[in-house]
Amino acid sequence: MASPAQRRRTRAIKPICRPPLPSPDSDEESNFDYEEVHCEECGSGDNASDLLLCDGCDHGYHLYCLKPILVSVPKGSWFCPVCSGAKKLKKFPLVQTKIVDFFRIQKPPEEVGKQMADTHKRKRRSSFVVSKKSRKLLPFNPTKDPERRLEQMASLATALIATGTEFSNELTYVPGMAPRSANAAALENGGMQVMSKEDVETLTLCKKKMERGEWPPLLVVFDPKEGFTVQADRHIRDLTIITEYVGDVDYLHNRENDDGDSMMTLLSACKPSQSLVVCPDRRSNIARFINGINNYTPEGRKKQNLKCVRYDVGGECRVLLIANRDIRNGERLYYDYNGLENEYPTKHFV
Repeated sequence: MASPAQRRRTRAIKPICRPPLPSPDSDEESNFDYEEVHCEECGSGDNASDLLLCDGCDHGYHLYCLKPILVSVPKGSWFCPVCSGAKKLKKFPLVQTKIVDFFRIQKPPEEVGKQMADTHKRKRRSSFVVSKKSRKLLPFNPTKDPERRLEQMASLATALIATGTEFSNELTYVPGMAPRSANAAALENGGMQVMSKEDVETLTLCKKKMERGEWPPLLVVFDPKEGFTVQADRHIRDLTIITEYVGDVDYLHNRENDDGDSMMTLLSACKPSQSLVVCPDRRSNIARFINGINNYTPEGRKKQNLKCVRYDVGGECRVLLIANRDIRNGERLYYDYNGLENEYPTKHFV
C-alpha cells in the first residue's frame, strides 16, 4: 500500500530578522551585532538558520527550543513569549447547546447516547467478525458516556478557536482556489488506492455518526513542547478510521511559497499544474492537531500508530488517517508526516 505524502514546502528557513536599515539620508549605522545573537532558551548561537529574532526585543530563539516548537518560520512579524504576553489557554465551555451549535450537530448528544446504547446491544448479539486479512476498514466506536463526549468535543473546539480555525469535516472548495471539478482521481500519477464499496460505506457511516454527535474517542490536549496534540480516549482497534484530512483544496503551484506547515498532498497528478493539496489553516477538523513524526529514526518508528492513505472515492481524491495497530487508551496519536517523499522535512516534529 503506497503511503501518501504530506506536502511540506521545501523553502529554506528565512535568515534572522534584521532591524530596519537606516534611511539613505542618514549617516547613522546600525550597531546591531548579529554574531552575538543566541537562543534565550538554550544559550547557544549555533544553527543560525533556525534562530528566529523577536520583532519586539531582538532576542533570539531556536525554532525547536520554543514551547511549543515551531516547525517553520511564521508569516509576518513574530514576537517571543515574553513580548507577546502569552495568555493562558481559554477552554471551550462544557455547555451542550454551545457545543451542538459550534459543530452543527443534528441531535443533542444525550439523544445520541440512547441510540448508541441500542446499537451496542445489537452488536453484542451479532456474531459477525471482521478478519484482519481482509483489510477492511472499521468505523470508530464513540465513547458511551455523553458527558465525556462533550469533553472530547470541547477539547477540539478549544484548539480550533485558539488557532483561529473554523470547524469543517469535509473538503472545501473556495473561489480563487481549486474548483471541485479539479479533484479528479483519474489525473493521479500513482500512489492512490481505489476504495472498495464496503469501505466507502464505512466512511459514510463515520461521517453520519459525527453529524449526529457520535464522535471518535479522541481528546485534544495541549503539551508544553508539542503544542496541541491528540490522544486516544479509549482503546482503538487496528484499521479503524480515525478521521479524514480536510481543509481548503488548492493547486500545489499556488502554495509553493506558503508558510502553512500542515498542507497535505491530495492529488499528485501527471501534470504538475494539476496537483492539489489540502490546506487546513482556515477550515479543518481534528486531523490538523494529530502529530506528524520524523519516522526515519528508531524512536519515530516506535511512536507511529497511524497511517495516512490517499483514496479514490467515487472518482474524487480523499485522504484518511487510519490506525495501523491497536491503540491503547491515553496513547498519543502519531503518523508519518513524510510518507514516501523524504524531501518533506520533519526534523522539528516530536
